[in-house]
Amino acid sequence: MPGFNLDYRYLKAFQVTAEYLNFSKAAKELKIAQSAVSRQIKLLENSLGQQLIIRSSKKVILTTKGEELHHALNFFENKAKSFLMNAAEKPLRIGILHGLLENWFIHIIRDLSMNYNNLQIETAYPADLKRELIEGSYELIISTENVQSELVTSLKILDENLVLIGPENIELKQLENYPWIVYNEDDWLLKLQKNTSSKIIQVNSMTAITKLVEEKVGIAVVPEHIVQKNHTYKKYALKTLTDPCIYLSTLNYQTMPEHIDKMIKTIKKYC
Repeated sequence: MPGFNLDYRYLKAFQVTAEYLNFSKAAKELKIAQSAVSRQIKLLENSLGQQLIIRSSKKVILTTKGEELHHALNFFENKAKSFLMNAAEKPLRIGILHGLLENWFIHIIRDLSMNYNNLQIETAYPADLKRELIEGSYELIISTENVQSELVTSLKILDENLVLIGPENIELKQLENYPWIVYNEDDWLLKLQKNTSSKIIQVNSMTAITKLVEEKVGIAVVPEHIVQKNHTYKKYALKTLTDPCIYLSTLNYQTMPEHIDKMIKTIKKYC
């Protein structure tokens, strides 16, 4: 920006003075002379070409630019403290596929909660999980996408076994004769069969899908790990579909942060 030459050395003097609105108190906290505080703020104002403080014998008043800068400095300081705080205290964000969260990941959350006070676990589609990881929204993600790039690295942690679920005596060569319950437009059932059913119900929940099959609404293809032990539907093995793999992905750190490394080790116990 033309004419902008911020002198960062004097920001602390301004920030403390803006906090107290008092040169004397600022000097006491900074352990320097009051005249030095005033001089540093004046040099900061000169470097910016903007008046930040209106001085009087009775009080200190921030200009509009001074208030904006004070707010920005406080925002940065809070973000820095959050970034540097102990890993067990800072929010730990994990992105994961919906079906994995509802079933397989529940026990892992229990173990993670013993070491972290603030867990934030969110579901999304693979492309969205990858984007949020790259943008720094997640410490790690768990999905079906294997990403190997300059920014992201993936570790295979689980093989998913796909099964068809539905009523007894399904004609496996004529699945188009049954109503289909699918998760999304890229569902495994749509890949399994060339001929599409005339009745398709899309439900964005693996748990709901299994319950609908139990209610005899239709058939579905699901990962075997979400099939409950006490289910009343029939489970069929599939040989014509390639079973997906589950990957744990993180940013491509040269040295893995300790809290993420510890989290990965906890997750791998269940793989």
